Amino acid sequence: MLQKLRDRSSGWVATVIIALLMIPFLFVVDQSYLGGMGANNVAQVKAPPSWWKGAPGFWPVSLLWEHQEVSGEEFRQRFEQARMLARQQQGEAFDPRQFESIENKRRVLDELIDEKALLLAASREGVVVSDAAVREYIASIPAFQVDGKFNMDAYRMALSSQYPPRTPSQFDELVRQSLRQSLVPMAVGNSAFVTDAELDRLLRLSGETRDVELVVLPPAPEDTAAVTDDDAKAWYEAHTADFMRPERVGIEYVEVTAQQVPEPAPADEATLRQRYEEEKLRFGEPERRLASHILVRVPEGGDAAAAERKAAELARQAAAPGADFAALAREHSEDPGSRDAGGDLGWVERGTMVAPFEEALFAMQAGEVRGPVKTDFGWHVLQLREVKEGAARPFEEVRDELARELAQAERERAFSELVGRLTDLAYENPSSLEPAARELKLEVRKLGPFSRDDTVGIAAAPEVKRAAFSEALIEDGTASDPIQIGPQHSVLIRVVEHEPAEAMPLAEVRGQVEAAVRADRRNKAAVAAAEAALERLRKGEALAALATAEDGVMPLPGLPRGAPVPSREANRAIFAVAAPEEGKAAFGRFALPDGRQAVFAVNAVHPGKPEELPQEQRALLRQQFAQIDGAAAAEDYIRRIRSQFKVRIDETQL
Repeated sequence: MLQKLRDRSSGWVATVIIALLMIPFLFVVDQSYLGGMGANNVAQVKAPPSWWKGAPGFWPVSLLWEHQEVSGEEFRQRFEQARMLARQQQGEAFDPRQFESIENKRRVLDELIDEKALLLAASREGVVVSDAAVREYIASIPAFQVDGKFNMDAYRMALSSQYPPRTPSQFDELVRQSLRQSLVPMAVGNSAFVTDAELDRLLRLSGETRDVELVVLPPAPEDTAAVTDDDAKAWYEAHTADFMRPERVGIEYVEVTAQQVPEPAPADEATLRQRYEEEKLRFGEPERRLASHILVRVPEGGDAAAAERKAAELARQAAAPGADFAALAREHSEDPGSRDAGGDLGWVERGTMVAPFEEALFAMQAGEVRGPVKTDFGWHVLQLREVKEGAARPFEEVRDELARELAQAERERAFSELVGRLTDLAYENPSSLEPAARELKLEVRKLGPFSRDDTVGIAAAPEVKRAAFSEALIEDGTASDPIQIGPQHSVLIRVVEHEPAEAMPLAEVRGQVEAAVRADRRNKAAVAAAEAALERLRKGEALAALATAEDGVMPLPGLPRGAPVPSREANRAIFAVAAPEEGKAAFGRFALPDGRQAVFAVNAVHPGKPEELPQEQRALLRQQFAQIDGAAAAEDYIRRIRSQFKVRIDETQL
């Protein structure tokens, strides 16, 4: 039987069987391998191969198409970064539920799709970014610098605090990808320029002033006409959003403060002395070492032994009598942060460098050169130039400070234990805070209902309000995690009542509706009166004829473009009017904040004078206008690139 199977596993019979088996496989394999979108992707950007730009999009030709995907994980990470940025910018005004809107998600997804389109375009055009360009860009980022120089420890710490945390190699690849997709748009933006004629025209427009006269018209009379049921209903239905009852919640909560924690017993002498010995370095100057180094990196996939031999040879040269270590570092070091400074790392303390580097450095004598020393960054040649010994303060001098610190630490520990115990008990019975509070002899209080705009009790704290109006607590009715609203001041809350936002009945807001209808009628009457006044002016009537004895005609000679006079909106209206013909005036109107209307006459237009502008300012303005034009050109390039590709979006993944 086995021999028969072997015989039939070759030849045309086996080929047919394998082909038949492949058909169902094509329906279960991840479609992204076949040029499809993939089950876990949010969007895909596709383009026909560069060597066959007219290739059709149907299968199996579609397998030849090039593509980039936006994965679900990538979208979630970017959306979370956008959330953190919005929270930082908006502070207490940040609303997490409103941020979760589909519009925000589409905006973030659009950014990712643009980036994928640029990456695909760069790949098709053969754009390559060198390792040196990546290193140079990373070294130029201020967040990775100390005293203006690239610092590896600052670099690693910054990467570990990112969301999500990244390793240096991951960040290298991220920078490489970002540079690839941004090189062309940046080049397009930087290629923008402004000619002398264009600059003069812009300066004449931006420096333009106008001689204006205006008259404020009397307010329209109060509207006393009846508001019919039909009028009220029509207005209410067209402006329902103006008559909404805000969303409100009621909560129960348990508050924990430092006052609920008993005062700790004083620490004994032995404990204080033990703490002093453990933290002796904190009470004095630590030992510091003035160091320089030369770094020889091991290229990815490169010859590690060759790099070690090179570092050993550099160590031999640096240790030779009369050797210039700084000159060797400037010529051979591959550390962009210290190379130009002759390898200078400044004063180094324990705990600031990676372990192998630090162990070698603190085992050296002043003036010694040692190497090669292996770390994750490559091979180092070290030079110890100077040593500053540390000095500690005596125990008696810092005893009281230690006692205060230990007492405070004990209070914080007891407070944390109380909050932790309360949390554990609340998780055991999440549908009520009463059992947990009863066991710990704490009080359950109630608050609300209150809206987002109310500032009552603990709900005045933004952290509490965010939690109270969070979808999770509203839907589940369970206890929250501990919410810290101050030093040693935390609270657990549970939403016990929820009133969703809803339109108030017309009968309830009838008075507000009638007031709105009358205000609208009065505003329309004021606009109609202003239009009638403009018509009189255009027929030749003098502006003074429209003025009242109280207000009169207000002259505004030499009014600059963009000045907030009489207001920003009024200034825009005045400069939106076409320049008048010689010996004539141009007319317009604008609304005042109190609802009154003003009509104005533009009697003369005075263009800016480019020839009077100093050359330094002219050069600066040319640069600014070019940057604006370049930014617009780069945005247009991105739009055109995206329009050339086929984009698919799966909104169910948002």
